[in-house]
Amino acid sequence: METEKSFKYQFETGIYRPPSEGGSYSLLLRFTRNCPWNQCTFCGMYKEEKFSFRSAEEIKSDIDSIAAFCAGLMTISIELGFKGEINRAVIMEMIHREPVLNTHSGFIMVLNWLLAGGKTAFLQDANSPAMQTETLVEVLKYLRITFPSLERVTSYARSKTLARKSLEELKAIHEAGLDRLHVGLETGDDELLKRVKKGVTAAEHMEGGKKAMEAGFQLSEYWMPGLGGKEGSEAHALNTAQVLNAISPHYIRSRPFVPSPGTPIFEDFASGVCYPLTGAEQLQEIKLMIETLEVTSRVCFDHAGNYWLNRRGRLLFTQDYEGYRFPNEKSQVLTLIEEGLEAQRIRPQAIRNDFLL
Repeated sequence: METEKSFKYQFETGIYRPPSEGGSYSLLLRFTRNCPWNQCTFCGMYKEEKFSFRSAEEIKSDIDSIAAFCAGLMTISIELGFKGEINRAVIMEMIHREPVLNTHSGFIMVLNWLLAGGKTAFLQDANSPAMQTETLVEVLKYLRITFPSLERVTSYARSKTLARKSLEELKAIHEAGLDRLHVGLETGDDELLKRVKKGVTAAEHMEGGKKAMEAGFQLSEYWMPGLGGKEGSEAHALNTAQVLNAISPHYIRSRPFVPSPGTPIFEDFASGVCYPLTGAEQLQEIKLMIETLEVTSRVCFDHAGNYWLNRRGRLLFTQDYEGYRFPNEKSQVLTLIEEGLEAQRIRPQAIRNDFLL
């Protein structure tokens, strides 16, 4: 847990957030700590502490501290004659008055959020919708009242949590101010879901995703090319596409699988129980998944793991957070994949599997 003691601007800040929330300089607000499931064999996140809920009082106190910090900056700006502008002189004076800001875990984050216009916020950690609905609604309304500049509030969520919540509960959460959900689909293949201990079935993925869409959320679903290794590649691609077809979320985001040292699945690949895909094989898997997709979604490759290059040695896919609009740009993505495969034949690029060495 990252927190500052005996400091008037005290608030907790977690570690993880989606890349798009970093790109928009989102305000990071810790509503829960760590992951309530935390058994996925491919994941090395949230291992330091057990999952816990934070009370409405704790969360509101953090919101108040951030609001006080913002007000303090504004006061200094006016005192120095800058009429509310936040510039280097204002920041340096704030640090001079509160030296602990030099080591405060959330100082730069809040500062960047303010300088970016204070438009987006991300609720940490792994599954804020797991909170009691009444509590989540209460703190969301408080957040929106305290920071009226917010245009988007986002959270991670588990499909099973969304499936278990009633539609009325999800609508209430959305209406209280939570706009977008990031869901780790990973795969739509039931056998692979069991193997990686995802704790959800393909049917639950579909139920949770469709319910979130009906409740009015913007929905991002993440899948992991390569997760099934060579032996599970085709089933992984086809079944993932079928789940996504049933949901047709706003965003489908590619997060290519690379075994992480210290995780159970790393040992499976290192010992030869599973065999990783080469770069070309991952592209073939993505091609099969894309060919099977029938959605009105934006398909995104907004992560450094989507490392494939074109024949000019540049990134094959745009890593823009909005990606490619389907179905209009489906043929363009398939053309890019063919170009990437040709580039692989000319200059093979294996997936980063040097973890085996």
